Amino acid sequence: MSSWKTDGIGNLAGRRMVVTGANTGLGYQSALTFARSGAEVVLAVRNVDKGEQAAARIVAETPEAQLRVEKVDLADLASVEEFGSAEAKRGPIDVLVNNAGVMLVPERGRTADGFEMHMGINHLGHVALTAQLLPALAAAPAGRVVSLSSMAHRSASRLDRSLNQQGNYSPMGAYGQSKLAILLFGLELDRRLRAAGSTVSSVMAHPGWSATELVERDDKPGPIVWFSRKATQVLGSSPQAGARSQISAALDPAIAGGSYIGPAFSLRGRPHLASMTSVAADPIAASWLWDISNGLTGAEFDLLEEV
Repeated sequence: MSSWKTDGIGNLAGRRMVVTGANTGLGYQSALTFARSGAEVVLAVRNVDKGEQAAARIVAETPEAQLRVEKVDLADLASVEEFGSAEAKRGPIDVLVNNAGVMLVPERGRTADGFEMHMGINHLGHVALTAQLLPALAAAPAGRVVSLSSMAHRSASRLDRSLNQQGNYSPMGAYGQSKLAILLFGLELDRRLRAAGSTVSSVMAHPGWSATELVERDDKPGPIVWFSRKATQVLGSSPQAGARSQISAALDPAIAGGSYIGPAFSLRGRPHLASMTSVAADPIAASWLWDISNGLTGAEFDLLEEV
């Protein structure tokens, strides 16, 4: 895989991209890049007002941008189903970027469906959405699912089989577990897609150390969380730089399914193949996670039923 260049992504006219969390940070930069290149971009966001503001900024820079802002709350499976069902009916989707997420939630919170917040939003909500949109991705010539993991997956020595529901809670531990789950599930999805002979591929990416807005700032973090956020704001790369990995994962045809893309120097740099822990590459844990995630969310990957 060659390193990604900002001037080398080509004309995306006629292609449709769905980006979750596209109103800010990495998602916004991805949506902006896709729109600049002529793609139809769906900004799938929890806060529609902020989504509309983001769309206005893109249009101000690229007046011919083809944008739609749609509501999806990944912390609520009913919202995911409503958005996913409607979006799938609109026709083929070339790329789904599972970008939205939360990070370092100070205390163990719960989604509308009772899941721990990191696992529920970062992983389980996107599992349900991917299942909803898989038929539309399969209808595209070479659909691709891009899921955003993190170097924080390395903090998990094993997958927590309670999915952060039980035991002692730590913000970084819960975040790392959710990012490990994203890698495990993304790899299992690609294995099953290939076994089914599907044209869809699953690719994972991470931004390095990027200063993004993954948490609401009106919470009351403890000192460790506060320090972690401040350090990221000061030392992290810009969202524009951090987004290069997921943009490359979405658009570079040389990247094979099952690949993990990140900065060449881990924290910063142009996108290259990244390494993951042996825990993240464990097919037994991935198969277990596939079954439990689908069971918890009610996700039905119909095109992969026979695999």
